[in-house]
Amino acid sequence: MNRRQAVATIAGLGLTGGSLWVAQNGLPGIQSRGEGQLPIRVETLDARGSTAGQALVPTPDTVTVVDLFATWCAPCDDQLEILNAIQPEYEEVSFISVTNERPSETLTRADIAEWWSRNNGAWTVGLDPGSELLAAFGAGGLPYIAITDENGTIEFGHSGLAGEKTLRDQLDSLV
Repeated sequence: MNRRQAVATIAGLGLTGGSLWVAQNGLPGIQSRGEGQLPIRVETLDARGSTAGQALVPTPDTVTVVDLFATWCAPCDDQLEILNAIQPEYEEVSFISVTNERPSETLTRADIAEWWSRNNGAWTVGLDPGSELLAAFGAGGLPYIAITDENGTIEFGHSGLAGEKTLRDQLDSLV
């Protein structure tokens, strides 16, 4: 790991840790969306399988797999590999991956798109710098996988690495 990566990792840990605290506790004087307040609009990136713009999470009227990740998170790389393996089997399911990292001088949108490409991401990738999705899903860590039904109801949520069999079982019960 080079110096830039080490600094970005340490900064990311602080930002994500703080974001998780905010997601769980809210900010004084600011009304939190709270768990279950979906859908949430996120900025999407121009990256492999994704176009710049906005998207609602979860995707309306569609079973949706939501992958919450960070570019510095090694298990997030592994989770994306698992999602890449199963995604082609579920053409009727919407997949979206979202990071709560904040683009800045040290981590740009292009850096996130490069990470996405390097990890073979092939669907919509977005930004949630306010950690609204972390809060809405009640996520306690990264990676975090949520699966919603076509009505946007959270049917599955998992902190840490979710295996192929577990994800297939959950998706098979919804499609």
